Amino acid sequence: MNYQQTLNYLYAKLPMFTRVGAVAYKADIGNTVLFCNHLGNPEKKFKTIHVGGTNGKGSTSHMLAAILQKAGYKTGLYTSPHLKDFRERIKINGEMIAEQEVINFVAENEHLIEEISPSFFEVTVALAFDYFAKQQVDIAIIEVGLGGRLDSTNIISPEISVITNISFDHMNILGNTLIEIAGEKAGIIKEKTPVIIGEFQEEVAKVFIAKAEEKNAPIFFASNEWEISENEVIDLHRKATLQQGNRTFNLELDLTGSYQLKNVKTVLTAIDQIRLKGFEINDEDIESALSQVKKLTGLMGRWQILNQEPLIICDTGHNEDGIKEVLKNIEATPHQNLLMVIGMVKDKDISKVLSLLPKNAEYFFCSPDMPRAKPAEELMQEALAFDLKGEAFASIKCALIAAKYKAKPQDLIFIGGSTFVVAEVV
Repeated sequence: MNYQQTLNYLYAKLPMFTRVGAVAYKADIGNTVLFCNHLGNPEKKFKTIHVGGTNGKGSTSHMLAAILQKAGYKTGLYTSPHLKDFRERIKINGEMIAEQEVINFVAENEHLIEEISPSFFEVTVALAFDYFAKQQVDIAIIEVGLGGRLDSTNIISPEISVITNISFDHMNILGNTLIEIAGEKAGIIKEKTPVIIGEFQEEVAKVFIAKAEEKNAPIFFASNEWEISENEVIDLHRKATLQQGNRTFNLELDLTGSYQLKNVKTVLTAIDQIRLKGFEINDEDIESALSQVKKLTGLMGRWQILNQEPLIICDTGHNEDGIKEVLKNIEATPHQNLLMVIGMVKDKDISKVLSLLPKNAEYFFCSPDMPRAKPAEELMQEALAFDLKGEAFASIKCALIAAKYKAKPQDLIFIGGSTFVVAEVV
């Protein structure tokens, strides 16, 4: 098989969460253990940082990778889902895995795939671990796919664990309360392994503290570790001064979303712990890396500017807390009229998100090109109940063309509602 045939085989053969939803989720790590045993346990041959949480884990993972890469370490990065190219999920020093590596892995392990019928995600995790081991990375940043306790990535023994925050998402799998969701996320806390919690959230902090005590794991709440004294966006960089006692970082972040300030606190706290593990990282490496995360790692879709006049911005924030952060950024962005190109998936309760969206915007409802997508007409009808007015379009492309046609130079077009909407425009 060539590369495209290999991908087609995986897509056709294996249940893929991003396409079909919860039926693709395997609530145990048995297949991953089997697969990695078959491969000689590659996950034990390199050091890791494990990153979970509801929002911000992708940005946090990319920032950590950029810093370690800048400090001279051969750095693996495993994230999901991908936006444009499957190979975005598996990178070393910002370079995607080669197509031939994917072809070879599937060809060599096709018999096992046929035998144990893993999910798409389970195969991808095994491929990533195998690739990082063969390439002898110094360290790999491993982003949790969904939840934590039963996620395929949770077979690693990391140097540190990171949990960014907890909010409502994937309740049909993880639980209907923040306490239940936090319990699943806390499943990545390991014995005597430092854990960094991005935000101190009163309702769930006790879950993490209890799990850390059970595991004898030192615990740090990053939001309590750092203070932000200056913060503004100038020339496509967010300038921020962060202080911790006598220490000061003057940062120019190329990831300009206001929510990245939470992630930066998490990253700085994590770097302090990874330094204690023997990694040599100086402050200049940190400042330099955080000014060019997109260039070093290829991160896309986080408050990403696609056009000026009219200003067109996309963002992957899609759950309640993610949309709240998006709206903060829209409010802080000068514009006249707001046009929203919005699409969503059909297997989530979207009423909370719809209730938050601004009623004074003009909506261009659309549907991402995937089986899980909510039809644009359905979305439009549900939005009407929240007094959100607009039209439904046959595709994201058509919706964006219509929005551009209506927009004046001083207007703002926002594209989002789902990661899969953003994937079609970046």
